[in-house]
Amino acid sequence: MPRRFNFLRVPLFRLLAINLAAGVTLATLVVGGLLALNPGGLRHLIFADSSPGTALGLLLFGFVVTFGSAAMGTAIMAMGRAADDEERRGPPAPVARPARALAQARHSR
Repeated sequence: MPRRFNFLRVPLFRLLAINLAAGVTLATLVVGGLLALNPGGLRHLIFADSSPGTALGLLLFGFVVTFGSAAMGTAIMAMGRAADDEERRGPPAPVARPARALAQARHSR
């Protein structure tokens, strides 16, 4: 009997699935918050329609695509970096010194 390939055993697919679930959860919370707050009469507009499920589905789909892809993209971009990777790249940042120290340095020359 052939063995099925389990996608959740592959670390990349597991990472993407976890972050997609986080994006879906956040999208659901945002849509719920929009319905609870009712900005501009949005809740009344949706539920006064003859098919509110279609409007809710489209609204939720848009947020799922947005937040799910943002969470997955962030996870992919952060993969190559270790958690303790604080090595600076580029030229060093200038250090601010008090004006009094600058004046004393000029007079001592």
